[in-house]
Formats: sequence, structure tokens, C-alpha cells
Amino acid sequence: MKLLYVIAALSLAYLSGCASQGSMDSVRTDIDAIKTRIYSLDKDVGGLREESKTSVSAVEKGFKTDVASVRKMSADIQSSIDSARGDMQLLNGKQDDLALALKTTAEDLARYRTDADKRIFALEDRILKQQAVLDDLNKRLVEVTKSKKDDTPTAPDASYSKGLETYRAGDMPAARELFLKFIDQHPQHDLVANAHYWIGETYYNEKNYEPAILSYQEVIKNFPGKEKVMAAMLKQAMAFNAINDGKSAKYVLKKLLENYPKSDEAKRGRTLLKEIK
Repeated sequence: MKLLYVIAALSLAYLSGCASQGSMDSVRTDIDAIKTRIYSLDKDVGGLREESKTSVSAVEKGFKTDVASVRKMSADIQSSIDSARGDMQLLNGKQDDLALALKTTAEDLARYRTDADKRIFALEDRILKQQAVLDDLNKRLVEVTKSKKDDTPTAPDASYSKGLETYRAGDMPAARELFLKFIDQHPQHDLVANAHYWIGETYYNEKNYEPAILSYQEVIKNFPGKEKVMAAMLKQAMAFNAINDGKSAKYVLKKLLENYPKSDEAKRGRTLLKEIK
């Protein structure tokens, strides 16, 4: 604005024709000073512009860096969320599989118990029927022995020993009759359980397995404290297996292992249990 005033004054002086040389020099000096100041101001303004550009560039760069960091952080968080969702889906799947497996196991166990109960009832029914047959045979044998006039009682041990000798000789029917006679004559003798066992053995050797099963059952049921119980259980399981009744055989073997785990018969029973299908 001052420059405009000066120029206006010069013009006025020139027009009026009253401007002196000294005044002109003074005006030129002022004009130069004003130009220098204007130049300095332009330079300062240019510097401020450069600084502004640098500052804006730095701010913009920092902003872009912050934005990139935020985006990366957001991507990482999203990845973590996706991973957590995947893990949750996997756990839900495993939980469903476990629930299904538990349900299936419970159903299988219920079916097994029902089937086992049926097998036990059927086995008991068969044993009762065969017991009736065995009782009839015993009755008939008693009648036969009573009809023989020359059949006088002998010493208990001798009668039992004679039955064993006949068995070892391979005459199963005759050995069976001798053991039945021994039982009839000496029902309270300590060897009665053994006699029932050997009767079962005579049937087993003849491959007449069902009467053998009943004879072994006589030992198991009525003489629980006798030594022959373990052998009777093992042979009864073998007889069941021989008539393709694997489930009954397994049932008897498991009872043998449960009640007499350290016996020699239990050792043989473990081997047989693995072989039965």
C-alpha cells in the first residue's frame, strides 16, 4: 500500500512539474527498500509454504502408517475371531460325537443286559429240564440196584475207587452206574461231589454234552466248597462250547475267573475264553 502512495505522489509531482531531483532520489530509495522487503516477505512466505508442505507430508505419512497399523490390528483380531469360531465349531462337533457315542454305548449295554438275562433264563430252564432227566435216570438206577440180590454194600472208598478204575478202563456206562450206586449208598460221603463230576466226565467222553452239563451243574450248585467245583465249571464251559453255545460258555468262564482267579482251571479258562467266538 505504501508503494502505491509513493507512485501516486511521483505521478502527481511529475504532472505538476514541481518534483526536484532530491525528491526523486528519495523516492527511488524508498522504492528499493519496499522491493527488498517484498522480496524478503516472498522468501518468508515460500519458506512457510515448504515447511507447511513438509509438515503436511509428515502428518499424512504418519496418518497412513497409523491407518495401516489399525488395519493390520483389525485383520489380526478378525483372524483370531475366525480361529476361535473354528475351534468352537470343532469342540461342538466333538461334543456331539461324544454325546452320540455315549448314547450308543448305553443302548448297547441295555441290549447286552437284556440278552444276557434271556440267556441266563434259557440256561436255567435247560438245566432244570436236564435235571429232571438226570433225576429220572438216578431213580431208574436205584430201582435196578435194588432188584439185584447179590448187590451188597461195599466200603465207600472201595466203591468209589472201582468206579474210577472202570472209567480209566474206558467203560463209560459201567463207570457211570458205579458212581451213581456210590452216591445212592453214601449220599453224605465227602466224595459225592467227585462222583457227580466223574459222572459228568463219562457223558462228556461219550460226547453226550447236555447230561454232562447237568452233572457238572450238580457239583457247582450243591457243593460250592469242594475242590471239584473249579474243574466242573471249566468242563461245563467246554461242554457248552462243544454244542456251539458260546455265550453260555463265556458266562461260566467269567464266573470261574471271578471266583477262582488264581486256580489252574482259571488259567486254562482264560485261554479258552480267547478262543471262543
